Amino acid sequence: MKKIFITLLIVLGSFAVEAQELVWQTDVTKALEISKKTKKPLLLFFTGSDWCGWCIRLQKEVLKTPEFAAWAKDNVVLVELDFPRRTPLTPELQKQNNELVQLFEVRGYPTVWLVNAATKDGKTNFEKLGSTGYVAGGPTAWLNVANSILKNK
Repeated sequence: MKKIFITLLIVLGSFAVEAQELVWQTDVTKALEISKKTKKPLLLFFTGSDWCGWCIRLQKEVLKTPEFAAWAKDNVVLVELDFPRRTPLTPELQKQNNELVQLFEVRGYPTVWLVNAATKDGKTNFEKLGSTGYVAGGPTAWLNVANSILKNK
């Protein structure tokens, strides 16, 4: 009985660790630091998490899958830029997200930009690699689009 319990704890613990590995930054400054250290581009996910049906669908079908988690861990720094209607954001986060939605000329949700960024003299410059949104076909189809954008960097 003790061996079964220990085995169960190990298995459940490994699932919890795997699920916790995928971290979405909300602070772009922090994400820029991680990007600089890891030499990975940023994946900017513009979303309306509590009202946008296509955003929720993209999350469910792609962004919360093990395939996406494995890809993201190796390829990008994840940044969620949310525009919720029911959940209040801090004024700082709201200001940051509004500035970035204008900079990237987001016209609809979900929008995902893959970008390289560099900070010089306190000013951040973004090199736009490409953008996408919801892609039908699950994680494989979406990752094919993302990989084709990253190949052009």
